Formats: sequence, structure tokens, C-alpha cells
Amino acid sequence: MDITPLMRPEQKIIQSYGAGFFRVNGDILKHPILVMDETVIEWRCGHDLFDVSDEILALKGSVDILLIGAGRHSPVLSRAERLRFQELGAAVGIRVDVMDTPAACRTYNVLTAEGRRIAAALQPV
Repeated sequence: MDITPLMRPEQKIIQSYGAGFFRVNGDILKHPILVMDETVIEWRCGHDLFDVSDEILALKGSVDILLIGAGRHSPVLSRAERLRFQELGAAVGIRVDVMDTPAACRTYNVLTAEGRRIAAALQPV
């Protein structure tokens, strides 16, 4: 029985990541990225994960979940930071989950293969 997910050729999948890069559908990207469905762009987040950039605002209505990959290690968020992420999600009408970048890459690929409406904003490790 073949259980390989049916993926469209133009659908963006994170193939690998490493020190300062991502490989998405064969392309090497050496900057923070925002990836969803058939699109991958540079994420101009700077060092502030709470920055509601134009790229994040543009997700409104097109995704249900935004994963934020915060780099090599999973951030321990204070109560105030968790509240800010809830507010960020409410501002764009989507659920926001923060985790380390490796976990965000894996989760993005699984949910994309399931056909979910998801985006991942990822900082390199």
C-alpha cells in the first residue's frame, strides 16, 4: 500500500536546514524565510519575533496556523510573551505557535502534506 502523500510539484516543502540556511524545493535560502503552500519569501523580522511585519499581515485569511521557528532552541516564553503571541494571532485571525526552528520545519512539512492551511516563519539555526 502506497501511503506517500499526494503533493503538487509547486507546493513548498522544507527539504533541509543547517547553520544559516534552508533548502526549500531545491533552492538554498540564507536568510529568515516565510513559507506557505506555493510561496517562499524572505521574512524581514529582524531579531524581534513579535514584529508584525507586512509579510505576516498578508497571511490574514489565507492560513489557519502560523508556526514561528525561533532558531536553534525552543524559547521559554514568559506569560507576557505568550499573551503577545495570542494578540498577534488575534490581529491576523490565525493561531500562532512558537517553537525551535527544527520542530517548526518538521511540523510545517507534516501539516502541509495533510493539506492544512499553514505558514511557517523561520529563523535560521
